[in-house]
Amino acid sequence: MRLKRYILVMVAGMLLFGFGISLTMNSRLDLQQGMWQVWVWFSNHSMPERVPMVTGLVLLIGGVVLVVAGTRRLIRSFIQAVNPGATPKQLLNALVDQRQTMPRLRVLGIGGGTGLSTLLRGLKSYPVDLTVIVTVSDDGGSSGRLRTDLDMPPPGDLRNCLVALAEAEPLMERLFQHRFAPGAGEGSSCLGGHSVGNLIIAGLSEITGDFHQAIQETSRVLAVRGRVLPSANRPLGLKATMADGSVICGETAITAAHGEITSISIDPPDAEPLPEALEAIREADVIILGPGSVFSSLVPNLLIPGMADVLVASPAIKLFICNVMTQPGESDDFTASRHLEAVLQHLTCGNPFHFAIVNLQRPAQDVLAIYAEEGQQFVEPDLARIRALGVIPITGHLLADTHLARHDHDKLAHCIIETLAREANWPEVLRRRE
Repeated sequence: MRLKRYILVMVAGMLLFGFGISLTMNSRLDLQQGMWQVWVWFSNHSMPERVPMVTGLVLLIGGVVLVVAGTRRLIRSFIQAVNPGATPKQLLNALVDQRQTMPRLRVLGIGGGTGLSTLLRGLKSYPVDLTVIVTVSDDGGSSGRLRTDLDMPPPGDLRNCLVALAEAEPLMERLFQHRFAPGAGEGSSCLGGHSVGNLIIAGLSEITGDFHQAIQETSRVLAVRGRVLPSANRPLGLKATMADGSVICGETAITAAHGEITSISIDPPDAEPLPEALEAIREADVIILGPGSVFSSLVPNLLIPGMADVLVASPAIKLFICNVMTQPGESDDFTASRHLEAVLQHLTCGNPFHFAIVNLQRPAQDVLAIYAEEGQQFVEPDLARIRALGVIPITGHLLADTHLARHDHDKLAHCIIETLAREANWPEVLRRRE
């Protein structure tokens, strides 16, 4: 492992650092006096006044470089001995996974769309056990085509969550997210618009004969850190009752109608929840709903018979994450509290949420102008109304540093973990579970 040479480099660096401090501070050490005598002997004239200080700075910097270099090489040598080819991050993750004596919070996310995958990307870097329940009501794009052609649940939102939690090689992640260009394949467009990951899940679903089993097999391929569960093992349809009394069927049609939604329901109304999903809710220490489209990603999961009852009955700490921007045709003019109210109005068994995480950071004007062209606007943080609903608002500047008005996964995860540690008494949650 070449440990001795790296230790010697570190020791040499420490000695040089000490000599450098001595010369720089003009300390009266025998070593310094000896160096002066050597200088005089070689140069045959008096030492300039600034030479000791300059020499000291050079030695000081050189010592720091040697200590850092030796330490880095020592750590790398240990890593290669324990797990050849592993990076420091991979080794750290492996060590965290092996620490079975350390109790970890069981965190459950519920939702769909890109918001849920953003949440997972941030939380997976913390020592928590992650499970996610994903909606299966999408009927557009590649997922919608596979749903229609193969009579299977739409895989798109689940695929995004799988990739977000994946520990596989970056090329494998890119492969799963790769989408064929329009017109690819024979005829009008056999493969055009399809995601490779969606096709793999569809293939595994046919091989195993079970959609949930296909998701579990895909999790193994991607080395997923956590569990990804569909809310039901069959595709669900959506029915929206609009403010004018009309009823619109299908997620895509509902969004395209650009009307005011008063309520949403699922088809069939007696759909059975995945048993593993119900068990995950019962076992969770923390349950997070959102971020995501209220009527098409969040509420449908809670409308499956039994899901809301188990959620309300669970002693877990429950958080609602509000969206950053409104969604055209679904949450036009919604404030933060209106997002929460839309969820609560579909729950007949009470308000289960303890906290609501709300973004206060307003996007730049040029970004808001771009979103305004699409009919989207910033979700106003009406915190007083959230408190009136019996929920504690947790605020922060949570936007990503991009041209898109979206949550930053690291900021959002940090806000959640900080909330659990400060407001929810994390140690007490673990003791209660034991």
